[in-house]
Amino acid sequence: MSKQYGAVQAFWGGSSEFEVNVLGKGLADLILAKENLFSAFTAHETYGYSPLVGYPSYTAYFIASKEKPRLEKSYFLDKRIGLIEYPTSRSGHIMPKQVFKELDINMNSLNITFVNSHSALRDKLALGEVDIISSYWQQADNERFSANYITAISDNISGSHWFLRQASDNPDLACAIQGAILSQAEEQSAQYFKQAKPYWQCSDSAPATFQGEPL
Repeated sequence: MSKQYGAVQAFWGGSSEFEVNVLGKGLADLILAKENLFSAFTAHETYGYSPLVGYPSYTAYFIASKEKPRLEKSYFLDKRIGLIEYPTSRSGHIMPKQVFKELDINMNSLNITFVNSHSALRDKLALGEVDIISSYWQQADNERFSANYITAISDNISGSHWFLRQASDNPDLACAIQGAILSQAEEQSAQYFKQAKPYWQCSDSAPATFQGEPL
C-alpha cells in the first residue's frame, strides 16, 4: 500500500445517508458499506467497486436475562430497554425500532437507555441495569445469558462488506488491503468478525484472482 499511497484520507460517517452519498457518487477508493446499498446503486457496474472482505449474515434478537421476550405491546411498556445509539446499527437500533413501530408503540412512552457498543449493552443487562437489549447472539453470550431467553426479530440480515474501487485493475492493492482487514478481523474478540470472508485469491506465486460474483 505504501508503494501507491503517500497519505490516506479517511471519512467517518454515522448514518445511512453518508453511505448513500459516498457509495452512490463513487467518492471513496475503499468503503465499508451494506450489501443492499451496493446492489441498489449497481456500484460494480457504475464505479468498478468489487468486494474484498464480507461479514456473514446474522439474526437480530431481543435478549433478556430472566424471561423470554414477547413481541407484544404490553410487554415493553414497563421494561427498561437497552439500544445502540448509532442509527446505522441494524440489530441494536434499526430493527428494534421497526418492531416498536409495527406494535404501534410510541417511542416516547418507552424507558430506553442508549449506549455506544454491543458490549456495553451486554454489561448493562448482566448488571441488571436494563431488562432487555436488542443485539445479535454470539457464542460467548452463553456464559452470561440463556439462549432460552432470546427472541428473534429479524433474520438473514446481510453483513457489511469492504469494497475497493477498480480492484480488478489493481490486484496488488486489493490483496494488500484484504490481508490487512483479515489480520485485524482475527484480532477482534467477537467471534462474528473472525468469520470475515475474503473475495480475492491472493498468493506470492500466482496472480490474484477474484473468487466470487460481484454482489
